[in-house]
Parts: sequence; structure tokens; C-alpha cells
Amino acid sequence: MLARFAHSRFRRLLTRALLPLALAVPAAATAAEAAWPAARPITLVVPYSAGGSTDVIARLLAQKLGERLRQSVVVDNTTGAGGVIGVRRAVQAAPDGYTLVMGADSSIAIARLVNPAAVKYDALKDLEPIGLVNTAAMVLVARSGLQANTLDEVLKLARAQPGKLTYATSGIGTVLHVAMEMLKAQAKVDITHVPYRGAAQQVTDLMGQQVDLAMLISASAIPNVTGGKIKGIAVSSARRLEALPKVPAVAETPAFKGFEINSWTGLFAPARTPAPIVERLNRELNAILASPEVARIMKEQGVTPGHGDAAGFAAFIQREQGRYARIVESAGIRE
Repeated sequence: MLARFAHSRFRRLLTRALLPLALAVPAAATAAEAAWPAARPITLVVPYSAGGSTDVIARLLAQKLGERLRQSVVVDNTTGAGGVIGVRRAVQAAPDGYTLVMGADSSIAIARLVNPAAVKYDALKDLEPIGLVNTAAMVLVARSGLQANTLDEVLKLARAQPGKLTYATSGIGTVLHVAMEMLKAQAKVDITHVPYRGAAQQVTDLMGQQVDLAMLISASAIPNVTGGKIKGIAVSSARRLEALPKVPAVAETPAFKGFEINSWTGLFAPARTPAPIVERLNRELNAILASPEVARIMKEQGVTPGHGDAAGFAAFIQREQGRYARIVESAGIRE
């Protein structure tokens, strides 16, 4: 009995000793959330090279976000593996609101489908979606010497010469690759994929008549089509682009009614970042994207500002990934 009494007394003393420590953990977390972002600058990881379309938008966003949060937001270009290395860095960062990443469709929702052995993260589980930053149409373009000026004419050539026509994209498993494979599957044609590392070399080779077609992000296609260097065949968005009024949407061709696929970019934080921080970032992001100045600059880049809450963005990613998975599987896209 004496032993039971001693044991009970020990447990009470231990509980009293540990209780303040237990209470201190959530209190410390709450204090850290309340102090955010005053403690130090925020790092915005951009998984692509400086000067590209994603980097330009990221730097604009970093400037405006820094002004609204009254804290520096520093852009860090962490490149490699089509954006995977930069996203992985964010996945491995502390979930404290001081590391964010500009994640694009390819590295967020496609890369793991194409190369699961190399892409170890699951973006839907390992990141917290904050908000959709922008969407952009893709443009199917052709070399000037190709004997086709419309989508119907391109497809007629492809059917007459299966596998002979070539098309370029910025790499295997990119949204550009997926979009073209989606178009090919719907048209039931065979056009050979030629992967490149970026848009600049694709345009150079198109101008040099070394490749027949290319799928480009609108920001890369617009100046080259309007400048007469290459021919615009069709855009992937539901409607024509204001900057390319003479280039029809794929969906305008009767056999492709309802066709639509766009590139997109979003803002993310590491998984388990506190909800108040995610909510604050989402509010600030939406306010920035709604400003006339940002809308004008994005329009010049050929992109459309995003909007909406974090939950809606997460649901959007799930839908997009489901569609990508079907295309990747049916086309046998692997890296």
C-alpha cells in the first residue's frame, strides 16, 4: 500500500512538473505565428532560371508581397530537373512561413506521374497550396516553310505522313508535352516529339526549318508570331488571345469542341505551415493580383491573374492532376 501511495504521489509530482512544458509548446507556436513575418526575410524559391516568364512574375509578386507584409521577400532561383529541385527544396524547408515556392503545373502535378523514381515528393501532401498566381494559354506554332496554315491543314499533313512531322516542347513531361499529346490523341495522329531545354532554342530551330511545329507558352509565342518569325496555328485556351486575334483556338475546329488546357503557376508553402499564415498569404496574394498595375504587367506577359482561396486552389490541382494522369498513361509518357 505504501508503494502504491508513493507511486501515485510520484505521478502527481511528474504531472505538475511536465504540465508547464506541455502548455509552453502551443504557446510558443502561437507566439511564433503572431510574430510572423517580423522575425526575418521570407525566401521565395523560383525553380526556374532568372529572366524567364515565371521568374519575372515571381519578382513582381515578391516586391508587392514585401510591401504588404512589411518584410523583405527574397527571390532565390533554385533550378534543375524541370523545376523539381526547387520544389523539393521547399518541401524540405521548415513549415514556418519563411520559405515559399512558385510551383508550376509540370513540377507540381506532372513530374511525379512521369518519373516517380526520381520525384520523391507528393505535392498534394508535402506542400500547402496558398493560391493560383496565373494561368497562360499555350500556342501551337509552325515553321514558316511548312505547307500548312491551319490546324486542319497540319492534321491533314500528319495523317498523310505518319510520324514524319516533328514538334518541339521544353521537355518530356512538361505541360506543353502533355497538351500536344492530348491534341494528338483526340486527332488520332502521329507527330514525333523533340524535347528541348527551353523556348529560345525551339524558336531558333523553327526559324531554321529544323523542326516543323512547337508548343510554346503564350509569352514566348506572341512576340515571335506577331513579328512574323513563325506561324501561329492554334491556341490551347477556350477563346482566342487578345494579343493573337488571328490565331484561332483549338476548340474552334469542330472536331475539338470543348478542348482547353492551360499552363498555370501557384504559390505554395511547406506542408503543416500554420493555417493563419496560409490564410494571410492567400489574402495578400489575391489583393496583389487584383491590382490594375499587376493585371497590366501580367497581360503584357500573356498571362491571366489567378484568384480564389487556398482550398479552391487545392481542389483545382487535384482535378488537373487527374486529367494529366490520364494523358500521361494513355500516351505512355515516361522519363
